[in-house]
Order: sequence, then C-alpha cells, then structure tokens
Amino acid sequence: MNQPTHQHQNNLKAIATIGALFFIFGFVTWANSTLIPFLKLALNLKTDLEAFFVTFASYMAYFFLALPSSWILKKIGFRNGIIVGLLILGLGSLIFIPAADTKSYGLFLTGIFIQGAALALLQTASNPYISIIGPIESAAKRISIMGLCNKFAGIIVPIIMGSIFLKNSEAITEKINNVATTVAEKEALLTEILNRVHTPYITLAIVFTLFAIVIRFSNLPEVDVDKEEVVADDATHTAKTSIFQFPHLFLGAFCIFVYVAAEVMAGDIIGIYAKEFNLNLYITTIKITDTITIPLYYTTLTLASMLVGYFIGVYTIPKYITQQAALKICAIVGLLFTIGAFATHGYTSVIFVALLGLANSLMWPAIFPLGIKGLGKFTKTGSAIMIMGIAGGAIWPLIYGVLKDKLHVDFQLSFFISMMPCYLFILYFAMAGHKVGLKNLHIEKRV
Repeated sequence: MNQPTHQHQNNLKAIATIGALFFIFGFVTWANSTLIPFLKLALNLKTDLEAFFVTFASYMAYFFLALPSSWILKKIGFRNGIIVGLLILGLGSLIFIPAADTKSYGLFLTGIFIQGAALALLQTASNPYISIIGPIESAAKRISIMGLCNKFAGIIVPIIMGSIFLKNSEAITEKINNVATTVAEKEALLTEILNRVHTPYITLAIVFTLFAIVIRFSNLPEVDVDKEEVVADDATHTAKTSIFQFPHLFLGAFCIFVYVAAEVMAGDIIGIYAKEFNLNLYITTIKITDTITIPLYYTTLTLASMLVGYFIGVYTIPKYITQQAALKICAIVGLLFTIGAFATHGYTSVIFVALLGLANSLMWPAIFPLGIKGLGKFTKTGSAIMIMGIAGGAIWPLIYGVLKDKLHVDFQLSFFISMMPCYLFILYFAMAGHKVGLKNLHIEKRV
C-alpha cells in the first residue's frame, strides 16, 4: 500500500470518529430544546426567562473553558483531550440524577454547565482538527459533513427526549394549574415528571464512557499545527508574534457569537415562540401503530432545515461556490426569513422561524475556517477564541426573555429585534470582515 493511500484511509477513519463526536455534540446540545419546557414544568418555573438559564448554563461554559481547553490540548494531545472530554460529559449527565431527586434547579444548571465545559474541550479539539486534516479551501465541506452528523442528532433528540420528558405535558400542566388540585397531588405530579430524568441520563453517561474507551484504543492521527506554519507579513517580512495581530480572528469569533445566538433562537426557543401563539409544543404527531404516536417538535423542523442546508454545502462547496459566498447567501436568507416571521402569524410565523435552520446551516462551516485562516502556529489558541464565541447562545435567549417578560415588548417584535443584528453582522463578515488584516499575510511551511 502506498503512502498517499494509507494517509487517505487514516484521514477517513479520523473523519468518521470526529463525525461520531459531532453526533454527540448535537445530541447533548439540542437536548436543551426539550429541557427548557421540561424544567419549566417540572420545577414550576414562573417565566420563560427563568427557563432560558438552561441555555445560559450550557453555552456560557464555552466562554470560560475554551482557552483552558486549548492549554489542556497542548499538554495532553488531541486523543487524550477527547477522552477527558467524554468522561467529563458523563459526569455532567450523572449530576442530573441528584438534581431530579432534590428538585434543585441550581444542580440541574450545574450539570448542564459541566456538560458545556466538556463540549468546549471536545469542540476546541475537533473543529481545528477537521479544518486542517485536508485543504483549508474545502474545510467548509468537511465541516458540513460534521454538521450532518450534528444536526441528525438534533433532529432525533427532541423526538426521543420529548417523548420521555414531555409526555402528557399539556394534561399535567392543566392539573397543576387547577385550583382543585391539592399541594400533595401537585408534588406527586412533579416528582413523577422529574423521575423521567434517571434512565436517559444514566444511559448517556454509560455511552460517553464506552466511547472514551473506544477512543483510547483507536489510532487517530495527530495534527500538530504548532509546528506546521510560520506566519509573516509580506510588507515587513517580520513573523507574527501575537494572536492579537490577526483582527479577522476576533471578527470571526464575534461572528460565531451572533451566529450561535441566531441558531439557538431558531432551534431552542422555537417551542416557546409557538406557545405564544397558543400552539402546542409540537406541530403534529406521526402515527407508528394504532397505539403508538410520536410527536414532531418544532426544533426537529429547524434541525431538518439545517440538514438540508448541510447537504447543499457538501455538494456545492468549493466546487460551485466559495465558503464566503455561501456565508453571504445564508446571511441574506436569514434576514429575509426573520422579516417573514415578524410579518406573519401563527403556524406561518413559526415555520419561518424553523426555516431559519436552512439559513444557519452553512454558517459555522464557513465562519470557522475563515476565522482561523492563516493563523499557523496560533491555530489552537485562535480556535479556542472562536469557540468562546459560542457564548452567544447563552446571552441571546436572555435578551429575548428580558424584552418579552421584563420590558413587555411584543414577543414577535422581541424576536425580530434579537435576530436582525445577528444576520447583519454575519453579512458584513462574509463580505469584508474575514479579509481584515489578511492582505499582506504570508504563510510558509517549516522545514
């Protein structure tokens, strides 16, 4: 077997392994869309704003843990970093058990934050790895393939978790709010709901641990980006010495910030948005047998839209369009669908929100490689800074909640105000921001 063929096979194995990781990212992350209404019901939270601290705890972990994750990866390497991340992810899942038993929202948020910390480590390792393992010009295509794995998990997790956590939720809510229901009966109902947490999260902890063992005995090729490239300025012929000499990186990190904000609003908040129109938490049910039906949640529609977009990206990038062209198109589509959601009502408005998944689909695959382009030995640190931008998913639902619940702005206008700046900045980054500071950049391989 010749060397290129052997290298190609190793790369395919690595891509398959990272694909499995992205499936896990999607499953854990998009479980938030179910946890928001579930914990609001089970813990009797009074406002949507309180429930949105689920996404705050999850995504804020990226802000605090991304740079430490970069340091950890430098010390222990890519494969060991994945193993540690998976074990921490399992620990976060197990914390859900005492949280349910004690009915502690704070403990639930702690478990979610620990899961987010684990995902920060895993994402800081995986995204630059999948970007660099092949040509940077086709990085968006490879990340789109990862996105297919991620969003497929996102499609099925609301169905699986929703069927477990939100079963008979409408009837239970009616009973809890019924003045004839005694305090003891209400407590019994809430206890029964919270006990639903045990089996799925114990199962997830076992799965994460088993996958860590698989990774331990796998043969993933290492990519040492610190030794691959020297980055210099063509105009001065001086080597770059600081991460702060790459303005396009920080613009890219903020672009990730507003992109994740828009993605979370379209994916995690859509069920709450639909409830404002007095619609069910799910759009319809799929009949499996005469006695079994599966609810189709709105988040599933958003993620299905994203899946379509990823298929388009895999087929078209870079063969027909560039990464930045795809990003520009997606930003414009996001602006149009946001206007559509604001200008319509009921199911039509909710469908426009779900279609934002299509607009958001190719944003991460395009933004991430554009943000780390040309960083050379600074790639790991730059990737961590990009990952910090995921904190946008923590902040934006709270902004929406404050506008709606505290300032009493109409929920559709609140959504519009929240989303438009995100897509406008993404459009700027696609058109000009990704080129800032790169005009005279020269990259050469070390010998």
